[in-house]
Amino acid sequence: MLWHLGLGASVVGVTFECNEPAEASKLPHITDTIIPPGATPGEIDRIINEAMAAGTELYTLDRERLASLDPDLIVSQDLCRVCALPSGDVTAAVESLGCSSEVFSYDPMTLDGVLDEMEALGRVAGAGPEAERAIEALRTRLAAQRMVAAARNERPKVLMLEWPDPPFTPGHWIPDQIEAAGGEALLAHPGGRSSSCTWDDVAATEADILIVAPCGFDHEAAQAQLTEVLARPEVAQLPAVKNGRTYAIDADAYIVRPGPRLIDGVDELTKLIHPS
Repeated sequence: MLWHLGLGASVVGVTFECNEPAEASKLPHITDTIIPPGATPGEIDRIINEAMAAGTELYTLDRERLASLDPDLIVSQDLCRVCALPSGDVTAAVESLGCSSEVFSYDPMTLDGVLDEMEALGRVAGAGPEAERAIEALRTRLAAQRMVAAARNERPKVLMLEWPDPPFTPGHWIPDQIEAAGGEALLAHPGGRSSSCTWDDVAATEADILIVAPCGFDHEAAQAQLTEVLARPEVAQLPAVKNGRTYAIDADAYIVRPGPRLIDGVDELTKLIHPS
């Protein structure tokens, strides 16, 4: 987001997951995670549940490095404690270190809210006029995508699994993406939290299209998870499976990170939902 707003040169530190654009990953990392690389969705779910039950932090903050960087502004989030260090922990760390950093909590719940929050971030971070133009270009693209979707005669029923083990159905801005791509989002929670469901719930949807978009996974890893999902007997009778309309998508790039690439995600979903 900060690079998109023309502020990349001002960024002095990032989290261990910040890898877009590529130069971001070369900056000092101030967070880490207890989740090991290569863990399966089932293993990750177990680690998260055990950590939460024990009151163990999923993410750690390098307080000494944070203090040495002495940033004017820290961008954090309270959207999901499973995804990143919450803003409250960052604020407490800043206070205990005696830093004067301002903490901006970035917490959009809808697709329009993502653009609104980006605009607010630009103002707080002192972005120039190019930031306003960049966001306006995203709004224009989204409006055009929605106009095309509204004009379509067909709106297929789309089931997206945001997590495959156990199955989670999409919340936040993801149902907005599906709708803007010309689909009807099933078992969705627009503007709310993604939620777990049962495989019987999945089987009862009669989805025309099944998309596996595991949070934090790229396309190759998502494809492997799609294979696992299709091996389950509960999905065998879904119209999507019978008609071969099952897909994996790079969730890390296009679906779960609330930034400018969500608009690219609408384009990617449109290709899957309306390939013609």
